[in-house]
Amino acid sequence: MKILDKYILKSFLRPFIATFLIVLFVLVMQTLWQTFENIAGKGISIIFILKFLYYSTLMIIPQALPIGVLLSSIMALGNLGENYEFAAAKSAGVSLQRLVRPIAILAIFLSVVNFFFLNNVYPYAILNQSNLYLNIKKKKPALALVEGSFNADLPGYQIKFEEKYGEDKNLLKNVLIYDLTSNRGNQKVITAEKGKIITEEGSRYMTFILNNGNYYEEHVKSARTVEKRKKMAASSATFDEYEFNIDISSIVGDDLDSNKVTNHFRMLTIKQLKDTVPDLKSRYDENLENRSKNIYISTSAKELYKYPDSLVKKDLEADILDNFEINEKISILNAATTKTSRALSSLKNNSSSLKWTRKTLNLFDTEYYNRIAFSLSCLVLFFIGAPLGSIIRKGGFGLPMVFAIGIYVIYFFTNTFGKNLAEESTITAFLGSWISFFIMAPLAILLTIRATKDKGIFNIDSFLQPVLQLVKKINPFKKKQL
Repeated sequence: MKILDKYILKSFLRPFIATFLIVLFVLVMQTLWQTFENIAGKGISIIFILKFLYYSTLMIIPQALPIGVLLSSIMALGNLGENYEFAAAKSAGVSLQRLVRPIAILAIFLSVVNFFFLNNVYPYAILNQSNLYLNIKKKKPALALVEGSFNADLPGYQIKFEEKYGEDKNLLKNVLIYDLTSNRGNQKVITAEKGKIITEEGSRYMTFILNNGNYYEEHVKSARTVEKRKKMAASSATFDEYEFNIDISSIVGDDLDSNKVTNHFRMLTIKQLKDTVPDLKSRYDENLENRSKNIYISTSAKELYKYPDSLVKKDLEADILDNFEINEKISILNAATTKTSRALSSLKNNSSSLKWTRKTLNLFDTEYYNRIAFSLSCLVLFFIGAPLGSIIRKGGFGLPMVFAIGIYVIYFFTNTFGKNLAEESTITAFLGSWISFFIMAPLAILLTIRATKDKGIFNIDSFLQPVLQLVKKINPFKKKQL
């Protein structure tokens, strides 16, 4: 390796290591603050907390690598320009392409490393972290309860409360509980101003102690006769303290390292995603075809339907009902109305299920393309950062940091926005995953061309000169020469 290549690599690696570690630390801390409150101080050992942080770090590395490459390339090339090393290299006959060649090779290598992390390490980390967090919540079921919304994790109960507080986060405020455990279908509603959750290690029961509340139960469904329903439609009572147990044996997990969820789309490698997507698509198409045929069969419109071409046009006489008597017309129209209403009701009931099935398919499909597209982010952002640094010729953390944050925010926003559109079937999964690359690649090419020609980002004079010349020509106050 030549001395020049060693010097260029050294100029890049120093800021890269520093920026990568800083960005990684910031992103890990952000993840930590989002989840640490739910796992710290709840009787969970420090070993499992460290495991959780370890998996989080592995998940964030593919995201931190492109930021480090972008920022360090701007800083490295900016330092070379600021110290007039570019001018010295050009005077010695060394072009910009030759100067950045070792860093470009390193950027390609980092893209390969990023792909390895996205395809192998990232699914492994997601798998273990998700199951670890799930098992922690099963070990301490109180952790699974979220304030401000209904919690259906506990079998047979729907629980909502305004606030969860206390040292162990087991004290509740303004509790609302729907008890759905009755075999007769009775609905029990319990409200209380305060509550407390008590769980013991290894116990199959979770104990609720409620204070200052009301108890309401309907008996309409359990009463067999109308007289009994009228006599005792419901019962209610107030209480100072009410205690009951919930059987949680079906959700309690003993082993925190066990993996029970393994089929999430983020937990699969590219090969597994490639094998899963066709199967999901065939099942979705089959489900859609069966439901469509059932609708047309129920409406007796089989002769007008040909899947998948909607309705086949046929010449129907406008006065076809004139061949029937008035009573028959009424019967035909009533039957048509009933079948149409039934078909509309079936469509409404099935639409949410079909949308969810389609969205699941889109999630797997988008993740497959995004693994490949996002692995190239190191390379694309390098060809933006390197020419940008040679143009602005400023090193340090000041101006390069501003440019790096702005560029990466645009890249990450377009990537997230494209995936969201693809998940909702607004655009294809391929376009949604690659849209950020398609937007950033022309910018990288433009900056590379301008940096090679030793031009600025924008040549303002090229825009102002034609305007100034036009103003001089049409200036009415210009003195005429005699």
